[in-house]
Amino acid sequence: MNKPLFIIFYFLLSLPLYSQAKLDTLLPVRGFCIGAPQPKDVDRFIKFINEELASRKVNTLILRVDFNYQYESHPELRDSIALSKKEVKKMVAACRKNNITIIPQINLLGHQSWANTTHNLLKKYPEFDETPHVQMPAKYQWPNPDGLYCKSYCPLHPTVHTIVFDIVDEMCDVFGSNAFHAGMDEVFYLGDDKCPRCAGRDKAELFAGEVRTIRDHLAQKNRKLWIWGDRLLDGKTTGLGMWEASYNNTYRAIDLIPKDVMICDWHYERPDQTPVLFAMKGLQVITCPWRMPKFAVLQTQDMVRFRASSTPEMKDKYQGMMQTVWSSAGQFLDEYYGQATNSNANGNTASNCFRTMYNEITQLGK
Repeated sequence: MNKPLFIIFYFLLSLPLYSQAKLDTLLPVRGFCIGAPQPKDVDRFIKFINEELASRKVNTLILRVDFNYQYESHPELRDSIALSKKEVKKMVAACRKNNITIIPQINLLGHQSWANTTHNLLKKYPEFDETPHVQMPAKYQWPNPDGLYCKSYCPLHPTVHTIVFDIVDEMCDVFGSNAFHAGMDEVFYLGDDKCPRCAGRDKAELFAGEVRTIRDHLAQKNRKLWIWGDRLLDGKTTGLGMWEASYNNTYRAIDLIPKDVMICDWHYERPDQTPVLFAMKGLQVITCPWRMPKFAVLQTQDMVRFRASSTPEMKDKYQGMMQTVWSSAGQFLDEYYGQATNSNANGNTASNCFRTMYNEITQLGK
C-alpha cells in the first residue's frame, strides 16, 4: 500500500477513536440510570445495553438494585423475586464489553418505604425506623397529617450501618464497581423530635454526617460515593420547592460533606442551572433529566457551555449528563420498543427524552 492510501486508511480507522475522545472531552460522564431489571427482563435489558447504550457512547450505567438481589450476607433482605449473582454478572459482562462503567444503587437514609409499603430494611429491622410512631396507612395519600412521604432509617442507630454496609459491600463486590450510589434524595424524616438519638440535632449536620459515614466506608476500598443533590439545595430561597430541594434545612450540608462526593443534580420540570452552585462549592456534578426532551436538550447545552467557559479548576467539576428512568426496567423497555404507549404524554416520556438527549450529545460531539 502506498503512503497516501495508508494515511487515508489509517485516518478512517481512527475516526471512532477521535469521536470518542471528543465526547470524553465534551461530557466525561454520559449516563443512564434505571431500576435493575427483574430476572425475566435481564436478557432484554442486555440487548438494550448492547444495541442502544453502546451505540450512543453511554459510558456510565447506574442500576437501582435496592433489595432486588439474592444477598448472601443478609438473605432476609431479599425481595421475593430477585436477581441472582449469575444474572448480575451477565449485565456486568455486557457493560464491560461496551466500555460502560456500571454502578449499583441502594437507597440509604430515606426512601425506606413507598406509599403504604414498608421496604425490606425497616420491615426486617423495625428498630432502625426514625419515626416508629408514624404508622403506615392502609391507603396512602399526600398531603397527610404525619407528613409521610417515605420513611427513613435513623442515621444514629448504633447497629444500622453494620447491616447496611454488609449489603453495600456485597453489591459493590458482585458488580466489581469502584463507585456506589446511595440515593439519599427526598429525605423528609430526619432529626425527628421523638427520636431518642436524633431529637434536637441539627438536620444539616445529621445529613452531612451520614454522607460522610458512607463516603468514609467506601473509601476504605477506594470506592467513590454518588448521591442525588436535592437535599443540598435551599428550596425556599431558590423557589425549587420541597421535592427538588430542602425545606428542612439540610441544604447547609453542602458546606459540610466531603468534596469528592459525586452529585447527581435532578430537575425534571425546568432546566434549572444549579450545577453552577455545586461546582462552585467544589463538588463534581452531573445533570439528570427524566421525561421532558426540550429541557434535556437545554440542560445538555448548559453543561457543555459550563465546561467550555470555565477555568481549568472549575471545568472538571462539570462532569456530564445522565438520563433517569423512574418506571421499572420492564415498563421502560416496553415503552422504548413500542410495545406500550402513553397517549397522554405528548412525547414527554423517559424513552423519548433519552433518544432526544443523546441525539443532542451526538450532534454536539461532531
